[in-house]
Amino acid sequence: MTTFKSTSKYIASDDLAMSVNAAIALEKPLLIKGEPGTGKTMLAEQIAESTGMRLFQWHIKSTTKAHQGLYEYDAVSRLRDSQLGDNKVADVANYIKKGKLWESFTAEERVVLLIDEIDKADIEFPNDLLQELDKMEFFVYETGETIKAINRPVIIITSNNEKELPDAFLRRCFFHFINFPDRTTMKSIIDVHYPNIQKTLVEQALEIFFELRDMPGLKKRPSTSELIDWLKLLMSDDVPDDILKQRDQSKAIPPLYGALIKNEQDVQLLERLAFMHRRESSR
Repeated sequence: MTTFKSTSKYIASDDLAMSVNAAIALEKPLLIKGEPGTGKTMLAEQIAESTGMRLFQWHIKSTTKAHQGLYEYDAVSRLRDSQLGDNKVADVANYIKKGKLWESFTAEERVVLLIDEIDKADIEFPNDLLQELDKMEFFVYETGETIKAINRPVIIITSNNEKELPDAFLRRCFFHFINFPDRTTMKSIIDVHYPNIQKTLVEQALEIFFELRDMPGLKKRPSTSELIDWLKLLMSDDVPDDILKQRDQSKAIPPLYGALIKNEQDVQLLERLAFMHRRESSR
């Protein structure tokens, strides 16, 4: 049986690896939730890479419809071609665009199918895929054929919890919530990305990072991916080595905060806290 564990590029907790392997064994979609930046999408990429499977990615938008994952029929192009006398109009298959489910179902070998950020779509979107994900087949009305999965793909579905998912859909999935990494795990993640980074820089950066995340009233707490970007900036040749050591402790805003703080409300909150700190210190 295919098994997954941490890779040289991805640190997976024991619980996460167990969930991946349980979903594979049960042949159920694995629904992964967690705040943005915790590596949900990257998980599917690493499952594919570590197991040698091909990866099919279906990134969901607010306008995405379930049938687009199956196929799309271009009736307009067929009508235009018929008016031009094109011979290919005789075969309706020429006007059918295969979706990611179709491609993953008909792959000769077992593949990984990522349905990314399913909660961005309409509330009915998950229910519209119930039968296809359950039976691993669907009917193409235009050609009269039934597309059946040659090999059941490993299906990874991610959600940022923007919308509640229907109970009927949840019952068909194996679920795992990726908890935000603690400091020890975060150090391991950093080491994967930057194996030669100075340990003192990591300690100082993590102190600031977790202080920010624990700050009450913050609209968007910085994520793992944003910490990785921030560290990349701090290691840049253009940034002094002691920028964190020399920072003004009366200022709540960290150096190069644009990599961590992503909206003006949070910047204003930090500025107010810094002002209050300076006022208290001057008394």
